[in-house]
Amino acid sequence: MITGAADDDPSGISTYSVTGAGFGYAPLWTALFSFPLMAAIQIMCARLGMVTGLGLASVIRKRYPRWVLWSACTLLVVANIVNIAADLGGMGAVTAMLTGISPLYWTPLYAIVLVGLLFWTSYRLIARIFKWLTLVLFAYVAAAFLAHPDWAAVLKATLIPTIEWNGAYWATLVGILGTTISPYLFFWQAAEEVEEEISMGKVTVKQREGASDGDLRRSRTDVLTGMFFSNLVMYFIILTAAATLHAHGKTTISTAHEAAEALRPLAGDGAYWLFSLGLIGAGMLGVPVLAGSCAYAIAEAADWVGSLEVHPPLAHGFYGVIAVAMALGVGLNYAGLNAVKMLFWSAVLNGALAPPLLVLVVLLTSRADVMGKHRNGLLLRWLGWTCAGVMLLATIIMFATA
Repeated sequence: MITGAADDDPSGISTYSVTGAGFGYAPLWTALFSFPLMAAIQIMCARLGMVTGLGLASVIRKRYPRWVLWSACTLLVVANIVNIAADLGGMGAVTAMLTGISPLYWTPLYAIVLVGLLFWTSYRLIARIFKWLTLVLFAYVAAAFLAHPDWAAVLKATLIPTIEWNGAYWATLVGILGTTISPYLFFWQAAEEVEEEISMGKVTVKQREGASDGDLRRSRTDVLTGMFFSNLVMYFIILTAAATLHAHGKTTISTAHEAAEALRPLAGDGAYWLFSLGLIGAGMLGVPVLAGSCAYAIAEAADWVGSLEVHPPLAHGFYGVIAVAMALGVGLNYAGLNAVKMLFWSAVLNGALAPPLLVLVVLLTSRADVMGKHRNGLLLRWLGWTCAGVMLLATIIMFATA
């Protein structure tokens, strides 16, 4: 559930809002289309962590040359730092909308608070507190119904894909896929499965290796639940923006104020508060996942001690990566970039960089010498290769039509 909630980070909320405003109901089919693909990839990552007792970068380090390992880590880190910058900037922008104080003051403040919480508490505590704020995102469900959309058009757009052959549409499609099937979630899912086992006292790789069929079934149910939650929120954000903003001629979003207008049918003048609470809560969950997945990847690749359950003095390299990633993310916000545009384009970057990492995930989880009898079956392999192929093709078409 936490991975699914973190998937609807500020970048996701902004991307889905921009999508609904710009193209109306037409992109609703992407929620149905992406669900089995994202679920299959996250199931693979969860199984990899459970069966091997290692995170994704550790398995890559053991099975592939160094250039493959560090290329994968570089792709992840680049995408994550841009995403951290966008998410912190979005959190700063919505807080500025409510307070009138410049986001350039709020953005570093949020970064300092999150680094402090990660260093001196734990991500689990952060998740327990802030996951409830992400429930505010269900306000989009109520707002969608109160906006009285054209339900016949909604059903048609959901079941029949609509494709436009222009750069804006394909950039939006890559952004949807990138913020839904994000590289950081691959590393995070596997690492958190390892963290779960460490918390049960399985501190060595030997103790963690292997998983029962029952454990894997429970994990599959957990992943499917989380990914369904994530895509349900995605679907209704697009639908709400289409029924409110697009339907009234507002087809471009450039500020948090404009994005918040989608919730006006439900909350009136309180739409800004509701939007801000949802986006800040999503950021409080998502930014630590982004920084944490960077740290897991680098620590595993360098064979350092790396765990959010270990105190900073015992894992200084791991926590150093978190601090540097957050600092670089804050720094990007002082480049004068528009917060909403940065949120959208960070999703596009995630989509463009995901295919090579998807290929590695599918290859590793299909190998008998890695997964044993739990290697991918035909359906998982087919979904995994389809996901990688679709994201690569969408990226190529995006550049070709730009």
